[in-house]
Amino acid sequence: MAETQQLEWLIEDDAAGMRLDRFLTQRGELGTRSRVHRLIAEGHVRVGDRPLKAGSVLRRGERVVVRVPATPPPRAMPAPIALDVLYEDEALLAIDKPAGLVVHPAPGHWQGTLVSALLHRWSPPPPDLDPARLGIVHRLDKDTSGVLLVAKTAAALAELGRQFHDRETDKRYLALVWGVPRHRHGTVDEPIGRHPVHRQRMAVRSRGRAAVTRYEVLESWARCALVRAYPETGRTHQIRVHLAALGHPVVADPLYARGRKSAAVAMGRQALHAESIAFRHPVSGEPLRIAAPLPADFASALAVLRGVPLTSGGPFTSVRENSTAPRVHGEAPGTSGRRRPA
Repeated sequence: MAETQQLEWLIEDDAAGMRLDRFLTQRGELGTRSRVHRLIAEGHVRVGDRPLKAGSVLRRGERVVVRVPATPPPRAMPAPIALDVLYEDEALLAIDKPAGLVVHPAPGHWQGTLVSALLHRWSPPPPDLDPARLGIVHRLDKDTSGVLLVAKTAAALAELGRQFHDRETDKRYLALVWGVPRHRHGTVDEPIGRHPVHRQRMAVRSRGRAAVTRYEVLESWARCALVRAYPETGRTHQIRVHLAALGHPVVADPLYARGRKSAAVAMGRQALHAESIAFRHPVSGEPLRIAAPLPADFASALAVLRGVPLTSGGPFTSVRENSTAPRVHGEAPGTSGRRRPA
């Protein structure tokens, strides 16, 4: 059985005046900022006999002691789930997550998750990673497809977590939305919090957490549009909530687009795809951009909207190569929002 681990640091001049949570996150041994906050909140971080808060300011000469409790056996079990690997080296794994795959184990989904796949892939798992999360840097909703990063060491996890926290990454998503946004480019800067009644949903809330999403309309039709979203923050359901707040929810979104259906757009899950992510390699510092091809269901929906057949002559692209401007289909000049006569 694993034993409790104890870590200690003596605060010197360069760390004096620093917040406790920032200090521990920068050390790297404890992994992500969220794990640091959890250890502090649970009383595992002390100076002498005094428990500290995340915002406690450190003083020179103090000795910070962290007792990391033994990790209970993971509730997820290994499963031979195939992963579509986009990139891998000693520190980093990037996969193309399919729609339908749950990322983290949770009540109702303890097995068959990405964690199960990683436990099978890495047997035994890296010893310095929390077996309940296994280095997963960020998350995608169950029915969102696309690029997802997994760190293979605690140091890589801490560095990638820092980049996400400090907004040094560039994330791009593709979404089919109902209707056509009025502006071709825009920014939604609205805080997001838990819905006051429907607890499985998020909503724009005045006392929520800051959230910013930039977007551009790439292509549009009479009833829907293809949008690229650039989330600058990483709140739960952020893109889905912000697009719904614009009045243009994601097609087939079961939480935020209820009652919106059309035979012309056949999607069996929310039409949201994590297209690419740019960041710096957690060890070398070299810039990387990793992209995931458009999945078959999304490509098929676009093909129907564009009125072109799917072929096997190469990957189906999200944006037509022979155009540099947004495209509008199903509208005559000056008749925005109306169909052309057949």
